[in-house]
Amino acid sequence: MSDTIRKVPGSPIGKMFDRATDLRSRGTDLIDLSLGEPDFDTPEHIRQAAIDAINAGYTRYTAADGSAALKDAVRRKFARDNGLNFERSQVVIASGAKPLIASAMQVVLDRGDKIIIPTPAWTSHVGMAQVCAATPVLLQTAESEEYGIDAGKLERAITAETKLLLLCSPGNPTGAVASAEELSAIAEVLRRHPHVNVISDDLYEHVVFAPATFATLAQVAPDLADRVLTVNGLSKAYAMTGWRIGYAGGPSWWTTGLRVLFSQTSGGPCSISQAAGIAALDGPQEFLAEWREVYRRRCALAVEALSKVPDLRPRMPQGAFFLYVECGAYIGKQAPNGMVIASSTDFADHLLAAGVVTVPGAAFYGDPFIRLSVATSDANIVEGIRRIAVGCSQLRSVDLAASVRLTTRKELMS
Repeated sequence: MSDTIRKVPGSPIGKMFDRATDLRSRGTDLIDLSLGEPDFDTPEHIRQAAIDAINAGYTRYTAADGSAALKDAVRRKFARDNGLNFERSQVVIASGAKPLIASAMQVVLDRGDKIIIPTPAWTSHVGMAQVCAATPVLLQTAESEEYGIDAGKLERAITAETKLLLLCSPGNPTGAVASAEELSAIAEVLRRHPHVNVISDDLYEHVVFAPATFATLAQVAPDLADRVLTVNGLSKAYAMTGWRIGYAGGPSWWTTGLRVLFSQTSGGPCSISQAAGIAALDGPQEFLAEWREVYRRRCALAVEALSKVPDLRPRMPQGAFFLYVECGAYIGKQAPNGMVIASSTDFADHLLAAGVVTVPGAAFYGDPFIRLSVATSDANIVEGIRRIAVGCSQLRSVDLAASVRLTTRKELMS
């Protein structure tokens, strides 16, 4: 392997999924509260559009950066929802928002360049930068400040080597939503640093709970349009995770670079998925509000249940379908098997043994927390949190004196 790849750690989220898969294969009953994937079916009119495309023979290559028809649907979406107007040449389509963001970084970042990523952060945002041999600069945000980005801290983090800022709102894992005021303050900083470009990951745009409202940087600060790439996709909003369609709008220099990269590295997104994407973006949108209310209600259900578990501190998110739950009181406690819980990873491992899959905050560069997903049934949420409560009740404070005596005895016997 290359030196670069050898230095990139595997995804901690993937490792947890692999462990859960292995346990299931051996017959272990698990409740999964880890998946960032809607549990709704893809709406019927979208599925029908795909069937119609197959029957019409729309099964051949499209352009490497997507079909003209889907680009135009994306342009209509940006204008309708965000007040952003793009030429067709300023829009690109990819096989999912994740590879699109990774490609967008490759277009901008050279070895040693710096990218500022607010934390807690989705683990792959950091991993993508590492694949580019760039240097991630982690900008810490705080729960006490609703995970908002402090403009002063942002400015102090910028250096001559800073090429990119990564924004993600609503945030994964925190569910924090950047207000228009927060984005305006960020824009003021960026105006003083014209060498810094921005990727805005807006994938959870349609999962925002009132009174929070969605805003995106290019909309709030149109004078920065020449250095902001706005990325979105169909997975979270339209329950189309397996269809693999992401899209972006931004300055021509950036989209031109993406087309060059795609021409050498990809064969273009699935033609059938693109036909379905047009139906998703141009078709009925009313169900988005209905699904959003389901997520909000599930979050409230989970917060209420978690609040009854001693020493866990849940908070209601502003958006997305995750709860980021503070679990610091359990760090340093001991499990029945003798393991001392030293981190959120240990805590998540212990909960896995109790029959529930979560993701440790360490995966998101923010501890001591665990992430729970409510993209599942009410019954799974209730049962999963019941198992969390049982797992927590099994942890005991460590008797340090006894631990020292036991260690000393073992040393003498050896």
